[in-house]
Amino acid sequence: MPEILQLRGPRAASEFRLAKLVAQLRKIDPALSALGAEFRHFVELEAPLGASERALLEGLLAYGEPSPVPEGRLYLVVPRLGTLSPWSSKATDIARNCGLAAVRRIERGTAFYVRSEAHGIAAALHDRMTQTVLSSFEEAAKLFSHVPPRPLQSVPLAGLRQANRSLGLALSEDEIEYLERAYRAIGRDPTDAELTMFALPPQDLQRRLDHRRRAAAAVALLHDPPHARREPAGHGARLR
Repeated sequence: MPEILQLRGPRAASEFRLAKLVAQLRKIDPALSALGAEFRHFVELEAPLGASERALLEGLLAYGEPSPVPEGRLYLVVPRLGTLSPWSSKATDIARNCGLAAVRRIERGTAFYVRSEAHGIAAALHDRMTQTVLSSFEEAAKLFSHVPPRPLQSVPLAGLRQANRSLGLALSEDEIEYLERAYRAIGRDPTDAELTMFALPPQDLQRRLDHRRRAAAAVALLHDPPHARREPAGHGARLR
């Protein structure tokens, strides 16, 4: 069984960002008194590291300002289980290029420490579309669970809103109504993979809008594929 190594990282947020987050969380719990955040690195190893390899890995992951001793309830925000983050891909490549062949994968989470027991804190600390909240460092082993791909599942149009909540798609009501119209027009239900692709948010708003337009165009092509729109031969047959 692969070994999972855990290493503390630097502060994950500046005092200014923490102050803004505290202000947001106090809307949930006015009695909230403190908040801290630090990165935590999780390394999946194919074999134990030697002393020099361990020192090299720790040196690669030594960046940023050290975090003070944390206090409060732990909310460990990690990439959504079953996904591979861009940070992980880059960090793993760097480690291997530095000769750490035993490193199978490096992943990073953010450990928030909050002095509050109020419900709703976890929801305010993460994006359900791309992240998962764990309650202990031991649970981080779930990041490296290797499971076979699941088969595609159809989502009934009548269940789109429920799927939006259960899959954490964050689709707006307008987008759900658009999908209902589009899939009724092509005469079938969407799959869970299609809904996830449609909802996937790029990093900035303009790219998100471009992505949604491309996804909408793809749905339109399913309904009216190019080969069905060939011009009559007498007008210079071509695809539009």
